[in-house]
Amino acid sequence: MSSSTNGVPNPAPAIPRPATAAATAAAPAAAPFSTPALLTAMLNSSEKISDLFFTPGKPPLVEINGKLTPAGAARALTTDDTRRIASDLMGNNQHAIENLKERGSCDVSYSMPGANRFRVNIFMQRGTCAVVMRVIPAKVPDLESLHLPAELNKIVDLRNGIVLVTGPTGSGKSSTLAAIIDKINKEQFYHVLTIEDPIEFLHSHKNCIVHQRELHSDTPNFALALRAALRQAPKVILVGEMRDKETIEIAMEAAETGHLVLSTLHTIDASKTVERIVGAFPMAEQHTLRNRLAKSFRYIISQRLVPRKDGACRIAVIEILKSTLRTREYVEKGETDGKTLLDAMRVGEQEGMQTFDGDIERLIRNGTLDMDTGLAYATNPGNLQLDMSDLKLEAEADPLLETTET
Repeated sequence: MSSSTNGVPNPAPAIPRPATAAATAAAPAAAPFSTPALLTAMLNSSEKISDLFFTPGKPPLVEINGKLTPAGAARALTTDDTRRIASDLMGNNQHAIENLKERGSCDVSYSMPGANRFRVNIFMQRGTCAVVMRVIPAKVPDLESLHLPAELNKIVDLRNGIVLVTGPTGSGKSSTLAAIIDKINKEQFYHVLTIEDPIEFLHSHKNCIVHQRELHSDTPNFALALRAALRQAPKVILVGEMRDKETIEIAMEAAETGHLVLSTLHTIDASKTVERIVGAFPMAEQHTLRNRLAKSFRYIISQRLVPRKDGACRIAVIEILKSTLRTREYVEKGETDGKTLLDAMRVGEQEGMQTFDGDIERLIRNGTLDMDTGLAYATNPGNLQLDMSDLKLEAEADPLLETTET
């Protein structure tokens, strides 16, 4: 779904005006912003911007390393400002305009000539329009630049099955998948098909042919596009998100018929990912579904972005669940006391698996993360603190070390 991709504002669509029209009328008149100029000024404020925010009553804001700061303009935005910005971003995209009017929010992609692309969400709040824009780097990242575990390189050689990348919004799932697709694009000779909402990273054809389909402009929904993909002879299929039972069912079918399927889920760890997939099906179908999932999954990779100790940026903390005899059994039969996926990952380091807390401990010990920050993002802070007790004892024995650490 593309909007005004040439940076030239389109005629403003009908966006609901605020309910408090009197309050709007009473606000002092302000010179309107040029959307492309404002975006350019905001992007020029830092090289580490992840998101842009526009909301009435606040100046334009950017997020840098997880913190909001004003950028691009000093004055607060008015309700008319955010309506105009939203209109420029949507352009003549009728699907987005209708979704905003009927559902209160919409997703679009937006491009600036020779500059960044954005994944945009426009939504109504308190009767006014607000906008959040995710910055999509022009260059597709690679696994090395993202500091991802070497184990993920093995995904490139998989011939079939399902690989899931999970985590909360803004945890870097899209970047990880883009890096995997790029590595496949360089090293294999495949037809790669992506189904996204909206398209984020743009992949050029290298050794592979990469076709990218966008919801609402190229296809009405994930399930239909995924069903059609089975007739388009891809070797690799990327599904932006497994949103519903039908999409999960077709993705499983694709994996079982010789395709490598990559997708995302908004879950916090591997165990919750399995629960979410199984829970999408009626109770009567769950046993069969567990059996199919156990046979078809290859990796479940979960991510959390954690601020580095030096404050320079955030780093991805990674949990990796890999398909082995043990993990397939736990997925198929369900987890029990002493037989959990977390237990399997703890003892599966030699097979390429790792846990969040194990990765956090490694990053604390090598000085990348601060102890308090690491504990705040840990799955089990109490156990991690016990595992790290030797560091605490060293700090207590050497006050200079403690000062350095803090």
